[in-house]
Amino acid sequence: MVTITIDGVRIQADESSTILEAARSHHIDIPTLCYLPEINEIGACRVCLVEVEGVDHLVAACNNKVVEGMVVSTDTPRVRRARVANLELILSRHDRRCPTCFRNGTCQLQALTDKMSLHDIPFPTHLSGEPVDARFPLVREPDKCISCLRCVSVCQKVQGLSVWDLVDSGSRAHVDAAHEDMCTYCGQCITHCPTGALHERDDTQEVFDAIYDPEKIVIAQVAPAVRTSWAEGLDLKGAALTVGRMVAAIRRLGFDYVFDTDFAADMTIMEEGSELLHRIGAGEPGPLFTSCCPGWVRFLKERHPALLGHVSSTKSPQQIFGAIAKTYYAKLLDVDPSRIYVVSYMPCVAKKMEAAYPGMDAGGTGRDVDAVLTVRELARQLRSRFVNVDLLDEEEFDQPLGIATGAGHIFGVTGGVLEAALRSAYFLTTGENPDADAFCEVRHEGADRGWREATFNLAERELRVAVTSGLANADALCHALERGEVAYDFVEVMACPGGCVGGGGQPIHEGFEPAADRGEILRGIDETATVRFSHENPAVTACYDGFLGAPNSELAERLLHSDHTAWSMPFRVDASGAEVPFA
Repeated sequence: MVTITIDGVRIQADESSTILEAARSHHIDIPTLCYLPEINEIGACRVCLVEVEGVDHLVAACNNKVVEGMVVSTDTPRVRRARVANLELILSRHDRRCPTCFRNGTCQLQALTDKMSLHDIPFPTHLSGEPVDARFPLVREPDKCISCLRCVSVCQKVQGLSVWDLVDSGSRAHVDAAHEDMCTYCGQCITHCPTGALHERDDTQEVFDAIYDPEKIVIAQVAPAVRTSWAEGLDLKGAALTVGRMVAAIRRLGFDYVFDTDFAADMTIMEEGSELLHRIGAGEPGPLFTSCCPGWVRFLKERHPALLGHVSSTKSPQQIFGAIAKTYYAKLLDVDPSRIYVVSYMPCVAKKMEAAYPGMDAGGTGRDVDAVLTVRELARQLRSRFVNVDLLDEEEFDQPLGIATGAGHIFGVTGGVLEAALRSAYFLTTGENPDADAFCEVRHEGADRGWREATFNLAERELRVAVTSGLANADALCHALERGEVAYDFVEVMACPGGCVGGGGQPIHEGFEPAADRGEILRGIDETATVRFSHENPAVTACYDGFLGAPNSELAERLLHSDHTAWSMPFRVDASGAEVPFA
């Protein structure tokens, strides 16, 4: 520990901390734009400048360490003038049409401009004039980029992809996609961008058009992680943020039915768990990789194609739901499947891409999932229709595709898919249920190598499993597998840190990562669930008994499974679902 003085206040600080960290730990606010703890500490924005006694020039608080006896001033006339001038220069190169921006109200540049009471820019506005890059499903608006390099650092350090980079030099330097063929559309660059330079393609109007079409039966499916965050972008005064109130709010948008993707998650377990047991029984080499995350599957195809044959052929819950809705549920309703329009509410950007993949049209009436909206798009929909959630009573999901178990709920948090699968695999092997928490060791990732491993006894057989999230961690795990340093039977990978609760389609919060808190919500829902095993879901059992026959049956294979080698790399998918090669 060292003793320093900030704005006349003597404080104790860890000698390894920066001026910014020391100040914030004692509730002294220093503004930042480009700063991300341990990820982007480069002082690019120059709005965190402070005066240090004995140093002639102003220094960036975010990347200068404290030393014994240091005297820091954060609010002198010199500091204020420099911060204002730097912010004015940033704004002079920024598209300031804030009212029509996707980040209006959540933009850090907008918030800082307001805090610093900046209402006039003395410099001439100079925009690049580059066209909006609407690559699917990410949209980039160059004139809103402030070159903070957050997207560059997150993509490199957290996801290990290096899609974004600073290109050109001098006054021509700007952020652009340097390796767009490597992009998995995880959306982490979006959630870490401080402005509206990066955002998902907006599909809300397409969904409203379907709702207003009297010939369409419009169905909403809601992913497990959405219930942890759906109200974060809303101004609720006192209503409890319950799942029932979420269902009521979505139903107010005009949907004919509101269902739970967790139903399809339980069905995913029946298919994937049966697939795992078949591979083990046949003596096929491991591991079997879970296939619920399209960003992860795309990553594997590009970076580790030799391992692609180990990916489960089971579709993700989103795609399973779409296929079931346009076959089984259409049969229950006795309607033409072409009338059914399926909308997914997902915490994910890559799900927009997944819905357009070849082979995701098993129902025979076009895409099984017609539109995918992020949690941010859900909030925009509710605000645009002036839905007052505070006045809504709780409502239940529609049935039968709204019935789910605790196992289905934990799909949204890292380790949840694997734990749910092991619960049912144990039953399918022994005929008895294990303790619902018997596989809790997979709930948290190990800090040593970036993944957590565990060993369980499954009917006299030792089952080795591993769990990880974040693509840099996944890359390290794949390399370890390829080098023969580790060996597993079953592996769960989620592209986004923490799993879907930390997804690229979740609400954006500056200064903290709420994924862990959201994950605890899902764990709590599972712990209090009446039924915690996927194989005990009565709606899933009825679907197999009356329609599919059995897990991995011929019909189940056709509707619920996919050949991940059927689509080539590298490519992107445009809005029509067509493959478009990268330039």
